[in-house]
Formats: sequence, C-alpha cells, structure tokens
Amino acid sequence: MANTILITGASTGIGKATAELFLEQGWNVIATMRTPKDEQAHERKLVTRLDVLEQGSIDEAIRLGIEKFGRIDALVNNAGYGLVGTFESMSEGQIKRQFDTNVFGLMRVTKAILPHFRANKAGTLINVASMGGRLTFPFYSVYHGTKWAVDGFSESLSYELGEIGARVKIIEPGAIKTDFYGRSADFTHDTELSEYNGIVEKGMRRMNAAGAKGAPASAVADAIWKAATDGSGRVRYVVGSDAKMMRGLRKLIGVRAF
Repeated sequence: MANTILITGASTGIGKATAELFLEQGWNVIATMRTPKDEQAHERKLVTRLDVLEQGSIDEAIRLGIEKFGRIDALVNNAGYGLVGTFESMSEGQIKRQFDTNVFGLMRVTKAILPHFRANKAGTLINVASMGGRLTFPFYSVYHGTKWAVDGFSESLSYELGEIGARVKIIEPGAIKTDFYGRSADFTHDTELSEYNGIVEKGMRRMNAAGAKGAPASAVADAIWKAATDGSGRVRYVVGSDAKMMRGLRKLIGVRAF
C-alpha cells in the first residue's frame, strides 16, 4: 500500500510543488488549502479544504484523508504567510493573526494528527520553518518571532515523539521564488513615521530583489522528500545557498557585525 502525505497550504508555491513531487513518486497525497481548486482527478490525490484557523476543517481533512487512503504517514505543515514592515506600524490584530496562522495553526494541525501517529507507532511531522527561524533581518520582527517559535517547538517535540515512534523534521529555506514576497506577504508601514521611510524603501527593495533570485519551490519540495524518506534521525534541513551562507557568515563575524 502506498504511503500517504497530508500537506497544508498546497494551492501554490512550496505546498503545490511538494504535492506534485510526492504524487510523481507514487505516494498518496492529501492536498489541503483554504479554498480548494478544481483540479484534474487522480486516484492517489485528494484535494480538500483545511484552514489552520478552524479546528473543524482540520479534523475533517484528516478524517477524509484516512477514510480515502487508510492512514497518513507524513504531515507537512506548510501553510503560512509573512507580516512585513515596521513593528511600530503593526496593529495588535495583525500581530495576533500572524502568530495564530504560523504558530498556533501549525500546532492545531500537529495536535490533531498525533493520535493517529501514536496509534500507528509511526509518522513523520515536517514543519516548514525558515532560515528566519535561526537569524533575522529588518522589517520581519513578528514573522521571525513565529519562525523562531516553530523551530523551538519542533526541536522540543522531536524528543517527545520519539517515544511514540514518530519523527519531527524542520525545513529551513532561504529566499524562495514563491508569492511570499507578493500575495502571501502582508506589508504594513505608516509613512507618517517618517524616521523609518528611507530604510524601509531601501530595505524592502533589497529584500524583494533577493526573493527574485531565490531558489525554486521545487528545491524545498526536494528537501521535504528527503526528510520524509531518508529514515534518519536528522532534524534540520537547510535549503538554498543563501541560507547556508548567511548562517555561516553570522556565526563567523558575530551578531553585531552581521
């Protein structure tokens, strides 16, 4: 019987590329998204709704996946977005939504799948974090807060889940050519806070340029494939030459110089 993977945020970018790769490799795929799209029917693919902010939709997607394929062997927590801009400009509502999606949403989906993994004494939990969970850049303060939270949560959880036969993997991409810098970004800056205007214009221009030169979403999908299938106890998978270079540079020259 083919293995089965459930992927959140599978409508575009990393999630879509991951769904396509696992389908090509013979896995069953539960591709979930907030607004399911009409896609070409495939006997090994289930497209269904899942909003990480709604517990009912999470439970239903898992139920439908198990009903169709018998079991779920791996979960990819990929859904998320970036709140970008000057922290002083951000509303409390924006900050709460960022954490609710990137952290608490990921935790909701994780908690919902664990009884299934525990019953099977097996399962792989793959959390898409970021190099932004290990180092930081301006204007991403709240986003970085969520990714540092995901990194710490995932590492700690890896010790716990070892007791039930499950593994935890953390994917740490650098800049990736997806809509993270467009549709999936929530940019906010109050231009009346004029002291920030110069650095915001310069900094965001450079960030967007870096994103345009980033690795393709397929590179992250390849790392997720390796995490799901290599059978190792490895926890972190860094993706992209920029992520590897930035981490090494920060360690070499120190935080202040970085």
